[in-house]
Amino acid sequence: MPSTRPASSSAETATSTEHTPRHAPSPARVAPHALGHTHQADARPTVRAARIPDKPSLDGLEAKWAPIWEERGAYRFDRSAPRERVFSINTPPPTVSGSLHVGHVFSYTHTDIVARYQRMRGRAVFYPIGWDDNGLATERRVQNYFGVRCDPSLPYDPTYTPPAKPSSRPETISRRNFVELCQRLTAEDEQAFEALWRQVGLSVDWSLLYTTNGEIARAASQRAFLRNLARGEAYQADAPTLWDVSFQTAVAQAELEDREWPGAFHRLAFHRDDGGDPILIETTRPELLPACVALVAHPDDDRYRRLFGSTVRTPLFGARVPVLAHRLADPTTGTGIAMVCTFGDTTDVTWWRELKLPVRAVVGRDGRIVAQPPDGLSEEGRRAYAELAGLPVAEARRRVAELLRQSGDLVGEPRPITHTVKFYERGDLPLEIVTSRQWYVRNGGRDPELRQALLARGRELAWVPPFMRHRYEHWVEGLTGDWLISRQRFYGVPIPVWYPLDGDGRPDYDHPILPREDQLPVDPASDIPDGYTEEQRGQPHGFLGDPDIMDTWATSSLTPQITCGWERDPDLWARTFPMDMHAHAHEIIRSWLFYSVVRSHLEHDSLPWRRAAISGFVVDPDRKKMSKSKGNATTPVHVLRRYGADAVRWRAAGARPGQDSPFDETQMKVGRRLATKLLNASRFVLGLGAVNPDPGLVTEPLDRATLAALADTIDTATAALDAFDYTTALEATERFFWEFCDDYLELVKDRAYAALRGEEDPSNPAAPESARASLALALSVVLRLFAPVMPFVTEEVWSWWQEGSVHNAPWPTRGELADAPGDATLLAAVGSVLSAVRGFKSARRLSMRADVTRVVVTGPAADVELLTAARRDLQAAGRIGTLELLVGDTAEIDVRVES
Repeated sequence: MPSTRPASSSAETATSTEHTPRHAPSPARVAPHALGHTHQADARPTVRAARIPDKPSLDGLEAKWAPIWEERGAYRFDRSAPRERVFSINTPPPTVSGSLHVGHVFSYTHTDIVARYQRMRGRAVFYPIGWDDNGLATERRVQNYFGVRCDPSLPYDPTYTPPAKPSSRPETISRRNFVELCQRLTAEDEQAFEALWRQVGLSVDWSLLYTTNGEIARAASQRAFLRNLARGEAYQADAPTLWDVSFQTAVAQAELEDREWPGAFHRLAFHRDDGGDPILIETTRPELLPACVALVAHPDDDRYRRLFGSTVRTPLFGARVPVLAHRLADPTTGTGIAMVCTFGDTTDVTWWRELKLPVRAVVGRDGRIVAQPPDGLSEEGRRAYAELAGLPVAEARRRVAELLRQSGDLVGEPRPITHTVKFYERGDLPLEIVTSRQWYVRNGGRDPELRQALLARGRELAWVPPFMRHRYEHWVEGLTGDWLISRQRFYGVPIPVWYPLDGDGRPDYDHPILPREDQLPVDPASDIPDGYTEEQRGQPHGFLGDPDIMDTWATSSLTPQITCGWERDPDLWARTFPMDMHAHAHEIIRSWLFYSVVRSHLEHDSLPWRRAAISGFVVDPDRKKMSKSKGNATTPVHVLRRYGADAVRWRAAGARPGQDSPFDETQMKVGRRLATKLLNASRFVLGLGAVNPDPGLVTEPLDRATLAALADTIDTATAALDAFDYTTALEATERFFWEFCDDYLELVKDRAYAALRGEEDPSNPAAPESARASLALALSVVLRLFAPVMPFVTEEVWSWWQEGSVHNAPWPTRGELADAPGDATLLAAVGSVLSAVRGFKSARRLSMRADVTRVVVTGPAADVELLTAARRDLQAAGRIGTLELLVGDTAEIDVRVES
């Protein structure tokens, strides 16, 4: 976390009347003067005073500045900028089917800090935002919100109105009516999301807003699919598929989630044809016994080696299955031999495919046992199967256990366990594996050459932080199949394919009818292919539209193409693609990042962006990832309303790239105190008339020392942000700011007030103006250093004394400070003495304005020489009568205070 001094420290001098010299004008009521500085023989220098509100406040700054930024186009992309000056950013389009949580706010804030920094560095920042408004999550929200269910066989009702209040029995409506409700609700959600992101202060270009179900996105997604298909990278196959029985759709490997789930081991007896002792296996899924097609053991397992090649009969169902050897069989699990069912899990699929086994599917798409028994069952087995037909798998499991107990084939009682089961990440029930016809895009899962090419792309990519590349490689190396992109749902980008029907009305999947690219986007459910009429839909010798939609990632993986104008805006494309940065949290490396790399590699033979900046998770106090589905997510609305966007963004910036960060609301209080301090300290500085940041006026050693320390801070913050390390940049800025407030302001305020009152020290007449110029320089730089992290308070203060927006001002450089010729250690040395004097007063419960008679400082000659240069400021700040500076043998400064 960025270092922060407590708000109760002497940094509060910015608003403390105790520190204001007697008879000094109120900082908020300084008389206005002309802009600039003049040297006149008969008049003191004049400057324009800041326009400071009487009672500045953090409250309401978001509502004030967000519309002003939009009205002024502060963050609009400059379409005339050459490519070398453009910095383009790809951000994940958030799913608008629900509410955001603070984890989202943190991740998007990290990206926004980079965007604001690059803009201040003179880059034309291309920073679009989009909404992911299609897919399963949206459909579920619409179903629950309106109390409806989609039935594509129903006709469209143009007068349909959803129920005013959802009931326990949802209404069934047509696909078109359902899609219209999806569009209606997502439009409302998108407005709420936009309002929230504006409140957070994202500096996106809202004129570039897109949606993943908009016409541009649908056309891009379908175009990419058709090109994948033409090159042989997309294909259709009838194969075992991971299936969510609740959503009634196939899901991809990247959408899986492991969860702990209760189960029980059942020990079953398989009977040998030679009459030998039964073979015992253990399974958690006895309901799949009728789907059993083999038993497998490891080829080196001596217990079963002599049985390889023989056959056994399945208990209860009497099907004959072979005993085979396979390397994936684990001798240490259960009895060391397993039954292969079509299909219980992904290992079953591997065994089925590699051992060339038959299919005996028994689980339907609805998660129930299908009515038709598989081939190979005995007559007695078919009667047992009839008792299972139509039952949900959980009930079928219990019934099979009862039947096995009756037949004597259940050895002992089931042994309860908790085991890891595959779920769809949004699902509520374990996944099943069913055989279905689906569309796939090649991703290296079955192509070693493509896999190696995609691994090479990962090494070509710059990763922030670098270790995140290993997560990408681990995912690519662990792929077991191609990317399944089709979904059996209703609201999304349609698969742009029709099929001709033969004389019996059966589709010819081997000869699909495809649209031309200039016809995109199309919806095969309502559009008609060339050469046909609507009357031929579903008729013999007619056509049938593909009923499926694409996985939402199949569109989101093309966000660089969608936003950069692929095939529709060549000029924009040339200026923005490949993009400079891709940013998100690390859980979607396996999906959004990887899929985007796949699509760009296949279509453009390049990366879609040069750099991936990965945020960590925001976790709860138990170090568990915040998630809406887990019920431990904190919504950002509350914390934004209570602490303000700048405080929340400050806390987000304290979470280092790639590292998980615990959510602690008390940290927001620290951030708000910092924002308040920035507001008040700025008010105090400007109230001194310190509005002329002219380095040529800075002559005093202490002032030069402060600017030297500030120059070092600029260098540190700039180097950190160039490396996309916003946390280190913030820490450096904050360290200087607190030293500036606690020490420097205290040390020079009397001298600065002298300039305000027109008082001059005959021995050093330039000293007061030196203080004011130094203060103005420091404030200008500090505001710009804080601006990417805390945009609202910095813009507010900037507006008091500067024209334009701080966010369009140039990033500070060392050169602005006339290369800071001072010694940065002087400020720290003087600050340590002042701190000792304050400590003396605090211990005796004296006011900070109480006088002290004598202070003796002893230290090395170099330190004493430094302190001598700031003697007058130190005496004034500490209200010290006599200040003795003595050279001694001590290695450190020793301070003795006498009252």
